[in-house]
Amino acid sequence: MNEVIGIQAARAILRDTPNQGRCLYVQQGRRDARVSELIALAREGNVRFQTVESGWFKRRADGFNHQGVLLECHIRSLASDKDLQARWDTFGDKPLILVLDGIMDPRNLGACLRSANAAGVDAVILPKRNSAPLSMAALRTAQGGAEDLFIVEVTNLARCMRWLKERNVWIVGAAGESDAIWTDVAADAGLVWVLGSEDKGLRRLTRSLCDQLVAIPMLGRVESLNVAVATGILLFESVRQRRG
Repeated sequence: MNEVIGIQAARAILRDTPNQGRCLYVQQGRRDARVSELIALAREGNVRFQTVESGWFKRRADGFNHQGVLLECHIRSLASDKDLQARWDTFGDKPLILVLDGIMDPRNLGACLRSANAAGVDAVILPKRNSAPLSMAALRTAQGGAEDLFIVEVTNLARCMRWLKERNVWIVGAAGESDAIWTDVAADAGLVWVLGSEDKGLRRLTRSLCDQLVAIPMLGRVESLNVAVATGILLFESVRQRRG
């Protein structure tokens, strides 16, 4: 069983996949328009609804901004390689894909997913054995950004990247030592951004399968950006170019 916290995250599930919802908890005294909408969605989807006192949220929310809303939901199943292949043609001629290889911190994973949702990516690809799980911590950090993302979990990331190459997309890895910079990457065709772990970066095989490596130059004393911050910068450079 998972829990999502906050109005936006709860709305995304109750609106799009109400069968995942189990019980909606609302803080006593919250009856504004947004909360009323959630209650209506819960009733439409046959999801239980319960009011609880504020102390209950303090114990359950673990410091997150809960907005007086918590939704218990069934654990989401992620898409597979076959699902990606079946859905590929719906992405159009310029798909935008995010690959996260070795992101082990669930909060970093959640923040990356939030940025991916905001940038309108077509798919996020995670390796099954080298990634933080889509846990409560990840979902809470994503704040509703994970619920309607197409997230693919693959057993063999290298094989998946080779399959992507056959689709004629350009695969770009983030590597701090590269002389090329992120704004050099043209977003006028299908594009896959690949980011590695917080401490070691891209794995050797993952790096070798990239068509290009780019860096975000560091001008101060720090050596690198948090992976979630870097994800947002890279994705929104592609968005900026495509919007003209």
